Amino acid sequence: MKIALFLLSGLLALSPFTAGDVSAQQPAKPELRVGFVPGPYIDEFKIGVEPELKKKGYKIRYVEFSTGLEANNAVFKSEIDANVMQHTIFLESYNERQSTDLVGIVHVPTPPMGLYSKKHPLGTPIKPGSSVAVPNDPVNLQRALWVLRDLGLIEIRDSKPVDVTELDVVKNPGGIKLVPLEAAQAPRALDDVDFAAIQGNFAIFSGLKLTNAFALEKMTTPYINVLAVKKANATAEWAQDIVAGYKSPAFKAAIQADRFYDGFTLPDYMK
Repeated sequence: MKIALFLLSGLLALSPFTAGDVSAQQPAKPELRVGFVPGPYIDEFKIGVEPELKKKGYKIRYVEFSTGLEANNAVFKSEIDANVMQHTIFLESYNERQSTDLVGIVHVPTPPMGLYSKKHPLGTPIKPGSSVAVPNDPVNLQRALWVLRDLGLIEIRDSKPVDVTELDVVKNPGGIKLVPLEAAQAPRALDDVDFAAIQGNFAIFSGLKLTNAFALEKMTTPYINVLAVKKANATAEWAQDIVAGYKSPAFKAAIQADRFYDGFTLPDYMK
């Protein structure tokens, strides 16, 4: 009888710890739906963030979109919990135009925009009259114009990112021909134009290497991509667990160990 009572008391004493272990593996939001557009961000998440989230009991459902507008709309409508595909300037522009309140809660490793060519060998001068495909949305058009400006090909006036147009080019001594296109179409345009200013995610997705760019943008913090959520969710436990996953030593080690990410602009927490 004493032995039975002893065993029973031992089980009761252990039960709080056992319950604690179970609850630690069952987060309040067990499945996280995260959206991506073509590019390297989904792979970053899979190799470095998902393993950290799985340790906390989360399951991840990946949702892929063809455009950033679709991905942002899905977050705003709560069809997904977060997305990774845009920089802060683009996000603020989306919020302004759509009357939404998405926020970026952590920066992610981001490949810079670059100037590429299939018709001209790397290192050859950019000749007068060359055609250059550029993004047709104002925010990323400005980035492309900055690349051309830094090469000494054009001069541009200062403008708000959401207001930039081709008319902001005030000097073009070499007669560079700008060809506005949807950003995702820029890699395909390389067969038809001399050069293309291609956003890093689309360059990587199409098989281009950052080391083969004629020039890369001098990327600053507002243009490093973010994980975006609805403002009301920014401090939610699950959102902060995603942030912790990105900032974990395991994520940093995974990115640094893979030469694929050479040339990416890294967030401050990885430096």
